[in-house]
Amino acid sequence: MRRYFGTDGVRGEVGKPPLTPEFVLKLGQAAGAYFREREGRPVVLLGKDTRESSDLLEAALAAGLLSQGVRVEHLGVLPTPGVAHLTRTLSATAGAVISASHNPYTDNGIKFFGPDGEKLSDEAEEAIEAFLDEAHPLRGVGTVGDFREAERLYLEFLLAHAPDLSGLKVGLDLAHGATYRLGPKLFQKAGAEVLALFNTPDGRNINRACGSTHPEALARFVTELGLDLGVAFDGDGDRALFVDRRGRLFHGDHVLYLLAKALGEKGVVGTVMSNMALEVRLREEGIAFHRAAVGDRYVLEMLKEKGLHLGGEPSGHVILRRHHTTGDGLFTALFVLKALKEMGGDLSDWYEALPLYPQVLSNVRVVDKAQVMAHPALREALEEAERALQGRGRVNVRPSGTEPLVRVMVEGPEGLVEEVAERLAERVAELAKMVADGA
Repeated sequence: MRRYFGTDGVRGEVGKPPLTPEFVLKLGQAAGAYFREREGRPVVLLGKDTRESSDLLEAALAAGLLSQGVRVEHLGVLPTPGVAHLTRTLSATAGAVISASHNPYTDNGIKFFGPDGEKLSDEAEEAIEAFLDEAHPLRGVGTVGDFREAERLYLEFLLAHAPDLSGLKVGLDLAHGATYRLGPKLFQKAGAEVLALFNTPDGRNINRACGSTHPEALARFVTELGLDLGVAFDGDGDRALFVDRRGRLFHGDHVLYLLAKALGEKGVVGTVMSNMALEVRLREEGIAFHRAAVGDRYVLEMLKEKGLHLGGEPSGHVILRRHHTTGDGLFTALFVLKALKEMGGDLSDWYEALPLYPQVLSNVRVVDKAQVMAHPALREALEEAERALQGRGRVNVRPSGTEPLVRVMVEGPEGLVEEVAERLAERVAELAKMVADGA
């Protein structure tokens, strides 16, 4: 069991355990010791997003790495998938990113990539945590570089996969995050007319009422200005959601359906949160569908296990394994636009090609996720919800891997699904209170 690493690295509110500068320094020492065991002169590429705390945590992590004789190359503000790509193509020992993705600015986090550009395995993260319990005296003095070519090299990689976007009018919601410079530059170089919004980060406005978790403003922007479509990214740029010219949300399940058709995939990997409509439609068209646990690392694991190349989550994490090692919002957007050119139609047509089943999501704040999930009364509440759906839907309750939340999802017929979801979320909230009160 990992104590600090969740589904997407170590994450939390800055200044509170575990995300204090002191802990991040120790984490850097532990990671440095782990990397040095595997390579005599390790090199770590270090990127970050636009949060005001990213500089502080970057300095603490770098100091820990340096104390173990690691060479640290600073990449500056760069989307998470850019760090993954450069780690692999530049043959670095590892990549590290200071980011809390779609979380508010008060949160931050650290995630690592291996030399293959993939997120570290659970086993590797457990090994780093084991090093946290050890004392790490100075094992050499590492050096620091400022790799100024990072953004240019990543942009060249993206442009190599870009279709001709001449004549396209696109709105980009950059979430005041890591794509704020690269996004407009990429689409303009590909020939599109770009209208950018939420592209002036101040350290505290990242994801605030914008980005892939809040695409409402982008939807209004697209419809009011008569744009062809809009793309919303999250704070670290590893996910993308779309809105069509009518302002409707075209999310990860729509993307998987479009790309599966355009790329001629024989199978697709989604997650337990993927809409049943996607599974049913793919099956009707002879395309296998597999569900992984939530988290793009688990999607990637199943893709490799099944020998498949396309997978993702409704949130907009999409992995195109033939070309990339992780979810990449900019990369996904290029492939969606390329698919539209090849398959014909626009997002509105493809939105209507996959009518989704009604799905209600609720987040219940908890003190102890593990106790709530293990409570016997939760199983009773789940069974009651499933009986109410009468085999016409499904229920999923899971702990968030990045926040102190239990996520409740109910999918099924309109009208019934709202009632069942509300009742189940209320029951989970009651259990959370009981656990917090020690009952």
